[in-house]
Amino acid sequence: MANCHNDLFDYTSGRWVQVSCMLFNDALRHAERRLVFDVEGLRRLAAQSVGRSPADVVNLSKLAEGGFNRTFLITLRGDFQMVARIPYPATVPKYYTVASEVATMEFLRSFGLPVPQVYGYSPASDNAAKTEYIFMEFMRGTKLSDSQMMSISFPAGGSLYYAHDLEKVTGRAAIPLKDEHFCVGPDTRLPMWYGRRSQLDVDRGPYKSAEAALVAAARKELAYLDKFGQPLLPFRRERRDGYQYQEQSPSAHIENLKRYILMASSIVPRDHALGHFCIRHPDLQQSNIVVRRSTDSGWQVVGLLDWQHASILPQFLLAGVPQRLQNHNDPVSQSMTPPSLPGNFDELEETERAAAEEVYRRRLVHYHYVTSTEEYNKPHYDALTDPMCVLRSRLFHHASNPWEGETLELKVALIRATERWKTLTGGGAPCPVVFDTEDARETAELNEVQRKADKAFEVWQNMLGLGPEGWVPTQDYKEAVALCKQMKEEALTEAESEEERAEIMVHWPWDDMDEEKYM
Repeated sequence: MANCHNDLFDYTSGRWVQVSCMLFNDALRHAERRLVFDVEGLRRLAAQSVGRSPADVVNLSKLAEGGFNRTFLITLRGDFQMVARIPYPATVPKYYTVASEVATMEFLRSFGLPVPQVYGYSPASDNAAKTEYIFMEFMRGTKLSDSQMMSISFPAGGSLYYAHDLEKVTGRAAIPLKDEHFCVGPDTRLPMWYGRRSQLDVDRGPYKSAEAALVAAARKELAYLDKFGQPLLPFRRERRDGYQYQEQSPSAHIENLKRYILMASSIVPRDHALGHFCIRHPDLQQSNIVVRRSTDSGWQVVGLLDWQHASILPQFLLAGVPQRLQNHNDPVSQSMTPPSLPGNFDELEETERAAAEEVYRRRLVHYHYVTSTEEYNKPHYDALTDPMCVLRSRLFHHASNPWEGETLELKVALIRATERWKTLTGGGAPCPVVFDTEDARETAELNEVQRKADKAFEVWQNMLGLGPEGWVPTQDYKEAVALCKQMKEEALTEAESEEERAEIMVHWPWDDMDEEKYM
């Protein structure tokens, strides 16, 4: 019976590109996203959540597939439509993620933010559908203001829950809000739970201070490396050449995490306004914003979707241009100069014009996000224009992220912090970390090597039309496979030695690989 519903259970939005006779972990990516559930049970639960009979459900169809969940459009008699969302088997921490997302949406709705109404949910799979789920409002609009959102203060950091959901699964104390239906509990950010990290008994919040929020993820990673750490080749295979294809010991990353923890108390901003705990959408991008035409022919935001893994953190850690919109590495964007197309744009070749338009688009999006933030959300603007905002954010994120065979990005940020210590901390105590000149020089040289490797890899990805992890839309799969195969054959032909050919064969970025030891 399950076979007739395979389209509902399987990931069908794309593939992970095939090279030679292998897939770039295509089978693994699909296995992580395949979930068999009781379709009729889900239909019954959906109807019950809105006070309707199961007989009123006339259709259930797949709506979309994201990075962590699959959504279905459920249509009932009378043209009423609602959304069911089910997390993939690989989504962690499943109970906390579902429970926190529901509480976050309902809490923000109570402040008038445009968030879907939740009709029903289950953070556990012991129900008629045999899966975790959220039933919510279907927000009509076209997928394309966090000012009010970031002004909401919380008594601690972590993630948001209904108090009764948290009481079912944790013995740790939660911190209640003024509305005692809600509380702050464990942080659901993915780096806190990724792979075997979910097995660790470590502090994941609630965080009672900005310093506690800064160091929790770094201490989690130290605990992980103490228990599971082993020498690894960098996970990002395009960067392995910079390390002469040698496995990297976790000892250097352990040392850098300890350096970061020594710095942490000093890098909390002296301006207390930047340290208040607040919440922000975790993945602000076009597909998570629903808009529609307003009566004045402008656009109105009617919904913000996908709140899984939302965290409550100090404002100085949440401030910044969203990842999908930022263009920090471009000097024009750094200087906030109004962008323009090159003066000779009309004389450029077609490919050069396309490249110039893309540079212009990135600059324009970054520029307008920052200027609009200044106009409509002054506290956030003050935080993101703090001269040390980007450096603090980089330190925090590189110290939080799972170790994948490299410590370079964290070390570069640490060295930068020692160089800008007085500006970063406002003076006071001397920096507790020192790098010798030769170490800093060698790190800078390696960083430049890897910057060039990253740029070359980005060019290859764009040429092949590939997204993260080698993903490509299903309809473009065959063309991408052919191009990728051709590129590998050309690389092997141009190799100048058998050793170089062997390196290409073993470390080609789009071949299959064993990921288990990186989990």
